[in-house]
Amino acid sequence: MAFRSLHQIRALHRTAQISESSHLLGSARSYASGISTVPELYCRNKGHGALPWTHGSSITLRSAMAVELPIFLNYTRLLSTQVKAPAQARQMGALKVAMLSPGFIYEPYTPREKISFLKRWFTRSGWRRTKEDIVLELKSAYAITKLRKKGYSKNLFYKEAIQLYKEINTLMANGDKNSLRKAVTEKMFSELKNEIKQRDSIWNKVYWEMVEPVVKIRTLRARLIGVDRNDLEKVFIQLTLEFLTKQKFEAYDSNGSIVSGDKSKEVLVRDIWVFEKSLFHDKAFWRLCGRISL
Repeated sequence: MAFRSLHQIRALHRTAQISESSHLLGSARSYASGISTVPELYCRNKGHGALPWTHGSSITLRSAMAVELPIFLNYTRLLSTQVKAPAQARQMGALKVAMLSPGFIYEPYTPREKISFLKRWFTRSGWRRTKEDIVLELKSAYAITKLRKKGYSKNLFYKEAIQLYKEINTLMANGDKNSLRKAVTEKMFSELKNEIKQRDSIWNKVYWEMVEPVVKIRTLRARLIGVDRNDLEKVFIQLTLEFLTKQKFEAYDSNGSIVSGDKSKEVLVRDIWVFEKSLFHDKAFWRLCGRISL
């Protein structure tokens, strides 16, 4: 009897161990399946009047990769902040940082069609148009207010924008891709690089000069782009500027003969450029992110 009782106790003990092991194995599987689903960031414009935010869909990873995910994400963030500053910034003795650009222009500027006073105030379509105009202006005012909290000065920014405008055009004329990469966003660099390649297939060399001072510069639009729906301070700002300048241009073939333009004549040129900067890093600097053709 004693032997049988001892045998039953051992059997019960083994059953308890198996049950506990199964429970632990099930918990481990649940934990693995829980961490194998991670968010994938993508850009999305949510509604007409709302700011674009990054949302998360889900992608399934193997449980072995889930442990490596935080390291990978940290490395990605590190790459997005460790970008060399342009020569202009290094000469100032301060390290400036360029964050990875969202890669698009939010609500590109288009001129508004003029309407008469009577139509604006005495028709329903005029009231609707007035409301739309007010909303557009309020968006720009809000973005500028946000920018001023970071020490923005319109006069100082205009001086910097004119310098960037002149510098980028000069780099384009000289075909200096390495320096150009630091003054523009990633997508813009790809477009300008293709333009240089296409131009070099037609002309051997070009001459470009901007006659100073500029005739006119003004801000047409200001917009904010959010990159974190849980942190409203993590935003990029885009300022759309109109440049009216006098320029000189001349193009040469492989023999040095003039094939286009005349550098002895000044031509009035109107350009609309969009500059971008991150507001969630104190040492970020302005870069060209797009050009608008009307």
